[in-house]
Amino acid sequence: MSKFPVERIRNFSIVAHIDHGKSTLADRLLEITGDFLQRVTSRCWINCRWRENEESLLNYEVSRSISACQGVLLIVDANQGIQAQTVANFYLAFEAQLTIIPVINKIDLKNADPERVEKQIEKVFDIPKEECIRISAKLGTNVDQVLQEVVKRIPPVDDLFKALVFDSTFDHYRGVVANIALFGGRVSRGDKIVSAHLGKSYEVNELGLLRPDEHPTETLYAGQVGYVIAGMKEVKEAQIGDTLYLHKQPVEALPGFKPAKSMVFAGMYPMDQSEYTALRSAVEKLMLNDSSVTVQKDSSLALGAGWRLGFLGLLHMEVFNQRLEQEYNASVIVTAPTVPYKAVLASAKLIKSRRAVQKNMFYIDEHRVMIKYIFPLNEIVVDFYDQLKSMSSGYASFDYEDAGYEAADLIKMDFLLNGRPVEELATIVHKDKAYSAGKAICERLKESIPRQMFEIAVQAAIGSKIIARETIKAYRKNVLAKCYGGDVTRKMKLLKKQAEGKKKLRRIGNIDVPKDAFINVLKRK
Repeated sequence: MSKFPVERIRNFSIVAHIDHGKSTLADRLLEITGDFLQRVTSRCWINCRWRENEESLLNYEVSRSISACQGVLLIVDANQGIQAQTVANFYLAFEAQLTIIPVINKIDLKNADPERVEKQIEKVFDIPKEECIRISAKLGTNVDQVLQEVVKRIPPVDDLFKALVFDSTFDHYRGVVANIALFGGRVSRGDKIVSAHLGKSYEVNELGLLRPDEHPTETLYAGQVGYVIAGMKEVKEAQIGDTLYLHKQPVEALPGFKPAKSMVFAGMYPMDQSEYTALRSAVEKLMLNDSSVTVQKDSSLALGAGWRLGFLGLLHMEVFNQRLEQEYNASVIVTAPTVPYKAVLASAKLIKSRRAVQKNMFYIDEHRVMIKYIFPLNEIVVDFYDQLKSMSSGYASFDYEDAGYEAADLIKMDFLLNGRPVEELATIVHKDKAYSAGKAICERLKESIPRQMFEIAVQAAIGSKIIARETIKAYRKNVLAKCYGGDVTRKMKLLKKQAEGKKKLRRIGNIDVPKDAFINVLKRK
């Protein structure tokens, strides 16, 4: 392979909407370059792995593929024009900062209108129509020009060895097999390479070209796409998007590609908990070449230990489950898929109810966050800490410092027992919360003050206006217990006398407020 000069090697992707001619153009290019023997040129080498027939529908697969290239051929049907996936694929390549060559295919069709399509490309993508190439992949018309423009427009690679891991598989005998695209330099068997992500060093045991099957060689050169086996023992060591470079020759890490965002989630559990370890190993190996799957440990009282998996969509989830069954003979239980939701946490409601103002938020690590608020001191001095611990299951912590004074719309609220104000219960509250606070404190006073021989009226007042009231019922003494006979007027006389006594006692009686009532009335339950 060393006979091919680096300045003539290019890696490019062919992207297009469905049925715009990607496979046909790829076959014509392979025939022109003579890369395969005549006896196999009739075979379709596109999507040679069964799984790619499914996953090619996912944008993530497109972004992962183009990350190994320096440019793309954007195919547009001369009859249909720009379609939805044409736009989506364009922006994937544009965000990856790749050279984009527009190619108008199927100009041999009766209703083809390449002039109209060129105007669409110029208007939508801001690419001059002079840069568009008109071809017929079916007839081979102008396909030679495509190769010439690829070499002309797409820039060559660098000199220092720099490779991007764009895919990987796990072999039970050879270990981790990383598929790489060389963006510069060369690497040979026996060289020592370093992972930019992990910082670990490895010795290259085997390498070769992907044509598309593995073809072992002694050396890979810049611009080539191949595989490397370097004694990686764990599946996490070959992260997709990682950059490899030679030991003592560090380079700037490649940008890789945009991480996938899971949109559908499902629980996965083994049919038998004794198979948990084997299933975990199978999931880890599948994740090696499908890093778009996210995994979190989960447990269920009914199903036992398992995982919560995130997928790009329902099709992605089905493909992953089929691969588990077909490649690892794993029997799993998959719960109904769900999607992400945004929830307002209970602790957030607690803070909002205390008139707090958020100042800033700082993530300490991926599991902890520090949030700073400005609180009115009277909102946190009683039971805020206890409720915060309760709502966060003990995980949240709290501390405060003096932040000075600020203007607020405050009023004084008095509490009366049988019309007599109790100065010890008077408090200052915010005007907007006066009614709810008065009603709540009256209810707590009703629970805290013991019943008497007379009725007690508990009232909250602002100035001379009563805003809330609760009544503590009196004990009832049966004065008719010893009245076994006589006229009914005798019973009425006893009841009237009892009522007058309670009325008098209520006027002159002292009400003892328990000590714990002063704390209980301030708690927010």
